Amino acid sequence: MEDYDSPWKEALEYYFEEFMEFFFPQAYKEIDWGKGYEFLDKELEKVVRDAELGKRLVDKLIKVKRIGGKLWLVLIHIEIQGQKDKKFARRMYTYNYRLFDRYNLPVASFAVLADENKNWRPNQFGYEMWGSEVGFRFSMVKLLDYEEHWKELETSRNPFAMVVMAHLRAIQTKSDPGLRMDRKLALIKKMYKEGFSKKNILELFRFIDWIMFLPKELELQFTEKLEKYEEAKKMAA
Repeated sequence: MEDYDSPWKEALEYYFEEFMEFFFPQAYKEIDWGKGYEFLDKELEKVVRDAELGKRLVDKLIKVKRIGGKLWLVLIHIEIQGQKDKKFARRMYTYNYRLFDRYNLPVASFAVLADENKNWRPNQFGYEMWGSEVGFRFSMVKLLDYEEHWKELETSRNPFAMVVMAHLRAIQTKSDPGLRMDRKLALIKKMYKEGFSKKNILELFRFIDWIMFLPKELELQFTEKLEKYEEAKKMAA
């Protein structure tokens, strides 16, 4: 059974700065990365533990510092959603107002939709009653949209371009294990060819290997092919 939760969680924690640069560049430019950032997973659990969670891949809460300005501390709530959920927008709103109420800090909400429904694109929640109105909008990206920009993904040096390609390939090949093996091997070779650092290759390999799960027999074939490729590279060096 495929497990998309843990690989996405690890990738986000390891490449948080690159995640923001890739998906939400405007926010990325306004964060003071030199001051560091702090993951607040336990704090997030306390705030939303009684909320209706639904099916999701990853929830993260991170405290960052802005460049200049009076409101220099900001909370970033990130949710990576794996399937269509009619209550998703309401949940994003619930998280936002609960976090603001608890910490009295501005909260920026970001959603990455990793589902397979091209038409599902929630980005706001609100209601009106007798002159009272509530409106909430959050930033959203849809992974399926990156299919149209595959060439840009291939030329990007941001590790999250590789993450997105692996995720899309996992969706495309879920009913064709043989093709998945070929696509998986191609992604690994691409990292070697483009001169990714050993550290990045190992970390991204963990993500690709996890998200592009193969049956045992094909996994053995994949490992054999990869070992031959790596051995050939050593001999050519």
